[in-house]
Amino acid sequence: MAANWAPDSWTKAEARQLPTYPDQTALKAATDLLGTYPPLVFAGEARHLTADLAKVAAGEGFLLQGGDCAESFAEFHPNNIRDTFRVILQMAVVLTYASKLPVVKVGRMAGQFAKPRSADTETIDGVELPSYRGDNVNDIAFTAEGRAPDPQRMLQGYLQSAATLNLLRAFANGGYANLTQVHRWTHDYMGRSPWAKKYAETADRIGEALEFMAACGISPDTVPQLSQTQFYTSHEALLLPYEQALTRQDSLTGDWYDTSAHFLWIGDRTRFAGSAHVEYLRGIGNPIGVKCGPSLEPDDLLRLLDTLNPGRVAGRMTLITRYGHDKIEAGLPKLVRAVQREGHTVVWSCDPMHGNVIKAANGYKTRPFDRILAEVRGFFAVHRAEGTHAGGIHAEMTGQNVTECTGGAVDVTEQSLADRYHTHCDPRLNAGQSLELAFLLAEMLNVEMAERKKVAA
Repeated sequence: MAANWAPDSWTKAEARQLPTYPDQTALKAATDLLGTYPPLVFAGEARHLTADLAKVAAGEGFLLQGGDCAESFAEFHPNNIRDTFRVILQMAVVLTYASKLPVVKVGRMAGQFAKPRSADTETIDGVELPSYRGDNVNDIAFTAEGRAPDPQRMLQGYLQSAATLNLLRAFANGGYANLTQVHRWTHDYMGRSPWAKKYAETADRIGEALEFMAACGISPDTVPQLSQTQFYTSHEALLLPYEQALTRQDSLTGDWYDTSAHFLWIGDRTRFAGSAHVEYLRGIGNPIGVKCGPSLEPDDLLRLLDTLNPGRVAGRMTLITRYGHDKIEAGLPKLVRAVQREGHTVVWSCDPMHGNVIKAANGYKTRPFDRILAEVRGFFAVHRAEGTHAGGIHAEMTGQNVTECTGGAVDVTEQSLADRYHTHCDPRLNAGQSLELAFLLAEMLNVEMAERKKVAA
């Protein structure tokens, strides 16, 4: 257990990116009620994820983390959950088949309701109101009533997270993830994509392998791993009153866990020295991530690692890099070298989304797909040069047929952004673009595995 830590010790540190609730009595009533609700996830599941990530850190697996930029109450629907889940399944199949590595699947789902903002307020047509901070805090509608932080929203966020988790567990263990269904995971609207055809070819080869295994007596009936999968949830641990309310002490170990998700991460804006978010995260037993961008210096990162993982537990720390396509090869090596030099065992994961946001000529915020791919290539190039494992990808994506990121094999143009631009915050990859990204990752992992075999020989 962390020294001198309690679930509320963050309240004595500097807290940024938190809303100012006008009614503190209502806030306490909401968090007290949340504190009586059942955990959404369990300590044993979080420990299992830590063990899985320890294998990734050792170069024996790959982390696939993806999902919504910001979940919303308005778009809550089982079909949306299913569609994102099956895109992640498709990506995982491509990566596993190509690299022969197990893929750890973590969704940005069932809790990604709070977002950091660059300013506390925004002004439209001369009217200044609080910024939208995610559906757990306030409403995206630009009205005084909607933008007022409302603690009751945390209760709705919990209930939606519980329902989402219930459905995800059913999909993961109830037959939907059965490898014999691999052909059925393709979305209907992806028919024009050449990557859908390539995926079908991969699915054919997997089907042939399963038929051979069945002839040998190995089938989903005899080997559960063929009929189900392990799927974890994650979100940014931003809204600390919510996270504190769902912090529980494990009855088996006595350690504290945040039961709102299996994996929590801290963002670029909240990892500063003396941060309340760092103080909170250092005390929970969940595996945690840290976003690492151009402003993070090696010494600061090492201090963070010493604070968040003083016992140097393998699998606890994932470093999620977010530089931008034109900065990663210059900025990342110094962090990799510092971490290697000090002997920290971490998962290195690439977030190619947040450093590549631009504003299109028509005013829409977008992310060019070629820049996303360029950052991924740079990420792999750095790790290849440093002799470290490019261990994961962290992408904002959806199974919906959105037009939010430009480019890709089925080209989304700036002119077509308005067709299906549905995000509540930042632009997301659609299913076709996500699958295209998976095939690029597979090619790079193949190169890494081949080089590793050469060194071993």
